[in-house]
Order: sequence, then structure tokens, then C-alpha cells
Amino acid sequence: MLLGCIADDITGATDLALNLVRNGMKTIQVSGIPEGDLDFSNVDAVVVALKSRTIPVDQAVEQSRAALAVLSKAGAKQFYFKYCSTFDSTDEGNIGPVLEALKADLNSNVVIACPAFPETGRSVYQGHLFVESRLLSESPLKDHPLTPMNDPDLVRVLQKQTKLKVGLLPWQIVSQGEAAIYDELKRHDQDATVFIADAITHEDLHALGAACSEHTLVTGGSGMAIGLPENFRKSGQLQDKNPVIDFRYPRGKTAILAGSCSLATNGQIEYAKKSGFPVLQLDPLALAKDDGEINRVCRWLEKTITSQEFPPIVYSTAVPDDVAEIKASLGTIDVGEMIEQTHGRIAQFLYEIGVSKLIVAGGETSGAVIDALGVKQLEIGVEIAPGVPWTLSRTNKLLALALKSGNFGGEDFFVKAWKMTS
Repeated sequence: MLLGCIADDITGATDLALNLVRNGMKTIQVSGIPEGDLDFSNVDAVVVALKSRTIPVDQAVEQSRAALAVLSKAGAKQFYFKYCSTFDSTDEGNIGPVLEALKADLNSNVVIACPAFPETGRSVYQGHLFVESRLLSESPLKDHPLTPMNDPDLVRVLQKQTKLKVGLLPWQIVSQGEAAIYDELKRHDQDATVFIADAITHEDLHALGAACSEHTLVTGGSGMAIGLPENFRKSGQLQDKNPVIDFRYPRGKTAILAGSCSLATNGQIEYAKKSGFPVLQLDPLALAKDDGEINRVCRWLEKTITSQEFPPIVYSTAVPDDVAEIKASLGTIDVGEMIEQTHGRIAQFLYEIGVSKLIVAGGETSGAVIDALGVKQLEIGVEIAPGVPWTLSRTNKLLALALKSGNFGGEDFFVKAWKMTS
């Protein structure tokens, strides 16, 4: 193994793994801290998918350090900490504290932090994060139910989360290429130990990756990783530029579970509905009362899957005002946890009745589904949309999974993903 990666959620891990595969690294994704009989001997990169984005800071740090220890023992030469391309976090963390802990454990010097991924509309300029053409604080992420992002200045955001000194690597330097970036980092590695790096083009990410060839630790969104494989190739450690992907969809039905509240996912549900997909919305108030709601959903799914041509969609998405109203109605009940557990139970039912291809929208929802199904390892398959591939679990269950970050994909994502398996 050459590259050991730690991702703070399931869909982000899949996004990262896809970028590594696209750039020539044989990659597997594991769910949770690796243990037991997982074999890393025939891969170039391992991506450990944690669910540490929104858990308490001390737990996020503990889990990330444990994953790092396993990857170090397995022989990784370089390490990558992956977080969301929208830098989802709070003033307390978890990006800063985890970065700080990993840096200390690896005794690394200067560290790059860059969530940019222009291919998916995320760019950083003068340290400010843009979603498409809008500042992060003016994008739909300002209304995120768990980590609302109201400050686009990433230097300021990260500095609130860490004792390390945070600086800026501006685009005026980045645009000059690898040598200029390398020299700038060397020149200022005593002034700041973490640099927010500007990046507005695909070429910027490759230049940043090339300049980090000697860095033990690199951090960013999935885009920042695209320049790293070439470093291993230049040093003779990586041979195959285009590894063969043997990906075959298992026989069986398809179903869709959507838990993201993003505008993108809401639009994708509407598009699929207009295309003929049968849909059913979960009722949080009924779920809080008893199991009658889950039983109703399962009966509907069993009937729909056998009688309908198109795959069914069960969704819990809502617009921000509706989310606030539901939370107020249920008081002390953790609505998010209740919904995720429900999606997990529904996923188990779907597998039991013969569904072998699941499309899941939302990072937390994807994590709940993976846990409920006992999936420990994923092979990365064909790309559906930037940042989202089909994956295959062979360890516990033969199951194809498309795990989508809420904000990713065009409005036809669900339709496109299903047609690929037909």
C-alpha cells in the first residue's frame, strides 16, 4: 500500500476512492477502523470511511488516530485526511482537531488544506470557498441542518478550530505551478504550519499534489488527491496507469433511499418522480410514535417492487423550514438519528426481499445503510457522476451500492444510475 486515507464520512470516502482509481491507483474502501482479516497486499490505496464529521470532537480524534495507526502498520507511505468539499464543520471542529492530531502523530511539518474540487463546482480563491459562482455563505450550505456554513473565509474558519498557525497559499503562487508552490511552502514553513491552498482549476489541483510529494500528511476534499498518484508513478512505486476494473452488477432489483435535505437531492427526487419512479415520503411524527410507519413503508416497498417497472424511492428529505418544524414538534427526540436508523432498517428489509442494487443519497444515510447491512469493504466501480461511482460489496453480501453525497449529481442522477444497471 502506498497511500492510506482517512475520510470523515461514507460518501466522501467513495468520492475520494473514485478519484484515486481514475488516476491509476488500485483502491479499496473499508467501513470503519480496519480490523481482522482485511487484506491490503494487492492494492495501492486504502480509504477508511469513518462517520466522524459531526460526532463529538474527542471521538472524532480518537477514531481518526486509530485508523492512522492501522494504515501505518500496513505500510502506507503517505497519508490523506479527507473532509467535505464544503468544509462542513463548526467552530469547535472536527476538521482542525483531527488534522492537528494526525499531524502530531506523524510528526509532519507543513500541511496543505484544500477542499476545492472544480469539477463539482467547489473552488477556493483568496482563501474563500465558492460553491459554483457563490460564496459558501450564500449557498444552500448556509442552511445545513447539522453544520450550517456561514463563513466562507477558510483561514478564519480553520484557525478557530486549531492551535496550529493557519496561513494562505494564494492562487497567484498556485497558478505558477509545482516549483513555485514548493518554494513558497519551504520559504514559509516556519510562519504557518497549515496552509489553506487556493485552487480554481483542475490544473491547480495537479500542481498542488505534485508539490506535496514529500509531505507525509496531505488534507483536503477528494479533488486535492488527484495529483498524488503521479508522484508514486514518477518514483517507480506505481506501475498501472489504468488498472482494470472488473465490475459486474449482481442480479436483482433496485431501490433508492434518500435522506439528504439538500436542494440537489430534492430536485433529483422530483425529476425521478416525473420520470415515473414511485415515491414514498417518511413521516417523522409517525416514526416517533411506533413501528407502524416502518411496517407501512415495507409493505408498500414489497408491493411496488413486484408490480412496478421503475425502482421505488423512499425519502425523508425536506426543505429547511420543514426540518425546523419537525424538530420543534418532536422536542428532545434526535430526529436525524431516528431517520438514519429507519433507513438502515428499510435497507435490511430490501436486501431480504431480493434487492441487490441500492442507490443512497446523503452521507449520514449512507453510513446508516452500510452499518445496517454489515458492509465492511467496497470495490470501486464505474462512475455515475463526478464524485459518485457504483461500488460493490463482496465481503458480507453481494450488493451494488451507489452512495451519493447530498449535493452531488445532476437532476437526472437517480434515473441515470438506475439505467446503468438495466
